[in-house]
Amino acid sequence: MNNDKSVLITGGAKGLGSRTAIEFSKNGYKVFINYRQDEVHANDFARQLMNTYGNEVFSVKGDVSDPEECRNMTELINQESGGIDVLIHNAGPYVKERKTFDEYSPDEWNYIVNGNLNSVFYLTRLLIPQMRENKWGRIITFGYDRVETSPGWIYRSAFAAAKAGLASFTKTISIEEAHNGITANMVCPGDIVGDWKEDEIEHAQREKDASTPVGRPGTGEDLARVVEFLCREESDFITGAIIPVTGGKDVLGKIFHK
Repeated sequence: MNNDKSVLITGGAKGLGSRTAIEFSKNGYKVFINYRQDEVHANDFARQLMNTYGNEVFSVKGDVSDPEECRNMTELINQESGGIDVLIHNAGPYVKERKTFDEYSPDEWNYIVNGNLNSVFYLTRLLIPQMRENKWGRIITFGYDRVETSPGWIYRSAFAAAKAGLASFTKTISIEEAHNGITANMVCPGDIVGDWKEDEIEHAQREKDASTPVGRPGTGEDLARVVEFLCREESDFITGAIIPVTGGKDVLGKIFHK
């Protein structure tokens, strides 16, 4: 159990972020759930976690793509907890519509890049001083399949470019902060869709998915378990890693498969 450790999960009230919040609550962390709009849902989810697992859970409103809102969030967290031990950058906008690069307006492009790349810089630089002081910290970012090779991803140019940049940034943090006892790793979810983002492995093991080599759908719990493992005390030798959690599926190439 990690009753002395605190974690901030951006976009932690829904989807993959909420499943990650459950995993850390199970393990006794003090959990800060960041949300941008739905305050009622975030507060209800925080209460649900506390009632179920008995840990401390707080909801924190803020748009991570806005430097000033990141600063306000940090001040609130520091007042409540004196800093964060584990920072999970889950939030990041994604446009489902298929668009070639020239179909993006400058505002749309900047929205995607700010939310997926710049936001990690804004928030990490504010929260890392306390990790340095404690000589301990864990930073997790989210990527996509094979992001470390900077592959092209048709109709996803803005998202792919931002995440490829984030992969390099994550590796840079891992090197720069190693002497401070801080690790930085990236996890890359596969084709985890719909309600499966908040579902459990046990349920997915009862289902068939012929498009995934392992034969079943992926779930939020699949990803959350990897994230939680990387944040353990004994995982300090793993840093700068980019870890796919895909079930073996070719996520980038699925558009070409029938």
